[in-house]
Amino acid sequence: MPAKAVWIVVGDIHENLSRLPGIPELAEARGILVNGDFTNYGGPGRLEQIVDSLEAACPCVLGHAGNLDRPECQDWLEARGASIHARTVELGPGVCAMGLGGSTPTPAHTPSEFAEEVYEGWLTDLARQAQGFRQHVLVSHNPPRGCSCDRIACGLHVGSQAVRAFIEAHAPAICICGHIHEARGEDRIGRTRIINPGAFKDGGYVVLSVAEDGSLEAELKFAAP
Repeated sequence: MPAKAVWIVVGDIHENLSRLPGIPELAEARGILVNGDFTNYGGPGRLEQIVDSLEAACPCVLGHAGNLDRPECQDWLEARGASIHARTVELGPGVCAMGLGGSTPTPAHTPSEFAEEVYEGWLTDLARQAQGFRQHVLVSHNPPRGCSCDRIACGLHVGSQAVRAFIEAHAPAICICGHIHEARGEDRIGRTRIINPGAFKDGGYVVLSVAEDGSLEAELKFAAP
């Protein structure tokens, strides 16, 4: 069996890391990717405490702010060299993650919201950055519109049209999203698997494995209580 680079993807932490010890794959993981919402309207001080706790379990922690993180959190991640927002990160041979933080506007007017046109610009740049990789994993806090992973409790779809259009045009192998806690699960848009692990307090996480030959696997799992 070829050696694999293992990455753990979590999101919607909201200051609750109680399920972290229940992830057995952390022992072999190359790093943790955090798909936004480290905090509940928190700033850099609270963010630093959470990142420090994650790094105690796995030294390499990368991520981007979600809509409930204040904009200063994204600045802090950039300064620490830990941001994946609007940039690519190599996961293994020929495979990259493309990060996309924040969310489109919500009725709650949360701290880090952006118009669809802003997302279109970021996604265009991500497509350019990712050209040298054979396979792509879009790590987007905001889910694509019109799938089971963006449906709120009343049945409405509230994801990003820009994210969906990007998936339809570029067909990344996988899109790992979040933001809509009750939409935990999997779906597909064309050739792209869509995975929403839900709020981390409920135990959902994704294991990404990249083999030496560039083959990519993703599995939605649940941490032990």
